[in-house]
Amino acid sequence: MIFPHKAEFQLAPEPTVFVVNVIHAHPGKQEEAFQIIQDVVHYVAERKAGFLWSNLSKSTDGKTVVNIEAIQSADDVDEFFSDPVFAEKFKSLNAVSKSEFHVYRVGELVLPALGAA
Repeated sequence: MIFPHKAEFQLAPEPTVFVVNVIHAHPGKQEEAFQIIQDVVHYVAERKAGFLWSNLSKSTDGKTVVNIEAIQSADDVDEFFSDPVFAEKFKSLNAVSKSEFHVYRVGELVLPALGAA
């Protein structure tokens, strides 16, 4: 399989856009919520050119799942939701959680100071 994008660190920030999706799972439903958003993200990763990468995380208290997703443009969000398969997959989160997402542009990249211990 050939990947059109490769994840790598760069010295200066690129004009990246992030989607931060916080999913508040219903009691006992964190794993199911994680599996649903995982399916959604893999669907996007395999089909949408604007997708760069995603970090899917589960809280240690069993209550939330977070998707931090890098995309090329804020316009990609509308493009993703215009896909009926994507929209249906995303909507299935409603059965196991309440979720919200916001779109962010990188304002500053902060790295550790050189020689910091």
